[in-house]
Amino acid sequence: MFIIVGFLIAYNLNFARIKYEGGDWYNDPSALKNLAMELNNRTTMKANPEEIIVSLMDKAIFDYPFLFLTGHGNIKLSNLEIENLKTYLINGGFLYVDDDYGLDSTFRQEIQKVFPSLEFEELAYSHPVYHSFYDFTFLPKIHKHNGKTPKCYGMFYQGKLVILYTYETNISDGWADESVHKDPEIKREEAFKFGINIVVYAMTQ
Repeated sequence: MFIIVGFLIAYNLNFARIKYEGGDWYNDPSALKNLAMELNNRTTMKANPEEIIVSLMDKAIFDYPFLFLTGHGNIKLSNLEIENLKTYLINGGFLYVDDDYGLDSTFRQEIQKVFPSLEFEELAYSHPVYHSFYDFTFLPKIHKHNGKTPKCYGMFYQGKLVILYTYETNISDGWADESVHKDPEIKREEAFKFGINIVVYAMTQ
């Protein structure tokens, strides 16, 4: 059950990580925990820091207003997973996907099966997700990889942003424990701030 009370107040907010076939969906297991703790410290939202793992085959996804998906490799969705994800999204759910390098091509392929008539749109810096809590005039790039420009895409269903997708950013790597990637503090701060923006936007749009 999705529970949102008032502006920037959410009780029992649980993030859930999607377990999928084909890739390392479990990457950076400390990421969501740390993001939840920063959200709790910096906003009036109250998120559960415990990592919850769900499969798109499980009806339990409908208990969580915010789903998270990441990884480096391939992703493959069954027909049931495609059907459940579509039902979840058109009924108010929100999916954030962070390509951790290598997920892009198969992720786009599978999402087209969910919404065959929809396309990802690159979000301008004027979009509210860049300004929902902190003000950004850029999209943070946490890891260089091949040096491409970081991109933030959205997929809209009947005018509502249902999927937010970051590419060449590695935002969620910046949420992991400091010892994992040893990112500079300025990069970790950018990652947490933009992550908070994503959650605040998703929960208040």
